[in-house]
Amino acid sequence: MEFDLNYVDGDTSIVMTSPNGGNDELWSKQGEATPESLQLLPEAVVLNGNNESLPSDGIDSKHASYDINFPDDEENSLLAGKFEKVPMKDFHAEIRAFRDVEDFLNRTLLILDLPTTGLTQIVDTMLNKLHSNKEIGMTFTLEEARLAIFTQNSVHLLSRTIQGTTFSDECGYQIDQSWICILCELPNLTKRHVVISRLHHPANLGPTSQEIQFVILVMTPTKEKSTKTALETGQTFSTLFMDMDFRHQLLEASTDLDFKQLLQKKTKLLIEHQGLPENRKSHLVLNSSPFDDDDEGNRRCNIGQGIYQDLKRRLPHYLSDYKDGIIGHKTPHKVLSTVFFLYFACVLPNIAFGMLNNNNTHGAIDMQKILFSQCFGGVLFSVFGGQPLIVLLTTAPLALYTKLIYNICEDFDLNFYAMFACVGLWNAFFLFIYVFLNLSKLMKYSSRSTEEIFSMFITFAFSADAIKDTLKDFNKNYHTPACEGGSHPAVQSGATFNSSVANLTNTMTTLIMDTVTNDSTTPSHIQSVGECLRENSVLFLLLMLGTVWTGLTLYNFTKTPFLNASKREMLADYALPVAVILMSIFGSIVFRDIKLKPFEYKPAESLFRLAPLHTLPASAVFAAAGLGFSLSLLFFMDQNISSALVNTPSNKLKKGSAYHWDLFVVAVLNAVLSIFTLPWIHAALPHSPLHVKALADLEDRIEQGHVHQVVVHVRETRLTGIISHVMIGLSMFLLPYPMAYIPRPVLDGLFLYVAITALNGNQMFDRILLLFTEQAAYPPNHYVRRVPQRKVHLFTAIQMIQLFVLCIFGFSPIPYMKMVFPILLMVLMPIRHKLVPKLIEPKYLKALDGH
Repeated sequence: MEFDLNYVDGDTSIVMTSPNGGNDELWSKQGEATPESLQLLPEAVVLNGNNESLPSDGIDSKHASYDINFPDDEENSLLAGKFEKVPMKDFHAEIRAFRDVEDFLNRTLLILDLPTTGLTQIVDTMLNKLHSNKEIGMTFTLEEARLAIFTQNSVHLLSRTIQGTTFSDECGYQIDQSWICILCELPNLTKRHVVISRLHHPANLGPTSQEIQFVILVMTPTKEKSTKTALETGQTFSTLFMDMDFRHQLLEASTDLDFKQLLQKKTKLLIEHQGLPENRKSHLVLNSSPFDDDDEGNRRCNIGQGIYQDLKRRLPHYLSDYKDGIIGHKTPHKVLSTVFFLYFACVLPNIAFGMLNNNNTHGAIDMQKILFSQCFGGVLFSVFGGQPLIVLLTTAPLALYTKLIYNICEDFDLNFYAMFACVGLWNAFFLFIYVFLNLSKLMKYSSRSTEEIFSMFITFAFSADAIKDTLKDFNKNYHTPACEGGSHPAVQSGATFNSSVANLTNTMTTLIMDTVTNDSTTPSHIQSVGECLRENSVLFLLLMLGTVWTGLTLYNFTKTPFLNASKREMLADYALPVAVILMSIFGSIVFRDIKLKPFEYKPAESLFRLAPLHTLPASAVFAAAGLGFSLSLLFFMDQNISSALVNTPSNKLKKGSAYHWDLFVVAVLNAVLSIFTLPWIHAALPHSPLHVKALADLEDRIEQGHVHQVVVHVRETRLTGIISHVMIGLSMFLLPYPMAYIPRPVLDGLFLYVAITALNGNQMFDRILLLFTEQAAYPPNHYVRRVPQRKVHLFTAIQMIQLFVLCIFGFSPIPYMKMVFPILLMVLMPIRHKLVPKLIEPKYLKALDGH
């Protein structure tokens, strides 16, 4: 069967013909489909909140008409489809919109948790609901209504529908496939009628309706006032359902009364919101950036203006930050799972960085101090910080910087505690200057590109730690002279040892393993005699990769068909703690015969040690100022980039940001920590964005076979940070046991898990994958549609070069090169705004580097 697909736009015509002419397949622009599965929506109306036309594979048009022609026979017919843009209802200006909802609430017809998933069954159920009403049922027949709703042909499609369009970073403008409004006009009706069905499970009703949860059926008389037509009434209810967060609230409604109250409340909110002067249609550009708050800009002195604006924005929501962690559908479960996620995601890196700092400073900063610093700073920031979803942590760059200070103190014979505290105080001093001069406004020049490069660097840092520990273990236990001697050809040929010699060797090996595990005072030359512990290295690799595999399998369990939706979500929420506990049991109990070396722990002589600042000479104080300035740049960039990734528009946070106030709180906390020679903390990547995702409700979006998730609603609460950091503080009483039962490879597996999950949503990583992806399999996201392929790859290459330079300085074995790393972070912004636009046109940069 041969057919033509014609796109009509003025004088333009595109004709596509199937190459083989077979009647068993049809060719479309997206792929192949059989006539029975061809799902077109004739006369489909697309509601666009931005009053823009819906792009169709790179072709912008207000009207797109498709004619598909088949030979004349009984099973084939001619279908015409058209997309038409219609505006959203203005509830403030149009009194009819409010009356439509009020009229509906008085004569409500709701079907909640409808179990059927087929299109015909859903429509029949809604029609039967109407027909069972004595006042309505006599005015039409079911067959008459079906004829008006469906196109009567072999594929049985909906004739008129309304759907919304949304914009996402992954796919640009696309049809919102979670709800659909069906329009129907009947001559015998005397009044308009609306039926709303909430499906028990999302249903696939066609290519533009693959995740339908709400179906709205609008039936009106054929002859009706212009403001009461099916299209006008459908616009009213479609405007309400355009709000993703409102649909999320409707899913939580348990009774018809709750459902009605939500509709009424939403209508009143729309009237108030659309009535505000800044939301009138004459205002084409709205200022929503927290960096552009200049309503007080006429003041002569702007010192501290950023803090004032942040407090003005966040203080009204302070009480709700606690309430939102208790009240709400699935909120207790989400908060509990997030608490455990934060606990394991923070306490295990604390143990790892504690061992690293302990080795780098020869016990001056140990694990106990890091745990206390994490608890103290985390609790206070959760209580007093502006954006409570930000997670503070001692990070790898801070551990490297601490090692740098220790090396300087050894080279110049300085007191480490005094120098460490002096650098920390200078760092806090410079941060105070940045805050009161409102320098966080400079972050408006930090584009998505800068944020993604730094996020990728942190991902590499976590991965590098895990890989380095693995290589170190293999060099210690696998590639040793004893193991090389054990592979002698005579042994391989089957030569046997004297039994007494074998027993003696086994006894010596067991004794050495016990001393390595329990006695850290044994001389190293005695420990190395006769060691061939290849099983330790194999178990190390097994536990590390097992932790990653278990965590990622559970994390992605929502994408599987197993169990039901709620159980899949629960497994995904508890992925990290389950993986850590399960692999710890395997390493410490199942394989208890293999003695893995636990982490080294020695109780600190004094947890709080006042820094002897008076012992520093004047030259050291000025040198500390230079180190503190460089460190302050690292704090400034890391804190603000983490805040930007938390407050990115795709997360749909509603309470606002607090860049200046958060930096001020971090400066105060680190000044106190420095005085008592406790390790520093600042906002952490990727923990902060992952904290947001853990508290979020997500929805799947399907675009041409590509599935991605979007955030629907985030619980902006302080309780998760407070509870998890209190638990971290209590973990100090679990040292060394039972914390020692967590093997070191499980910690490295956690690093890899956090690094891999942080790549979700990173466009730079997605574009790197495009370099190795077949072009036919490219996802239909906005930059693939709008930017030439060579420009996409050029932009990716520029980012990779910047990332490579950061890695050279950040991972350099030369300690003093690490001082340059924070300065390089600042250089990323002028490179993006001065150099890159000379290579790539601004219109393409807007698509590649916009939020």
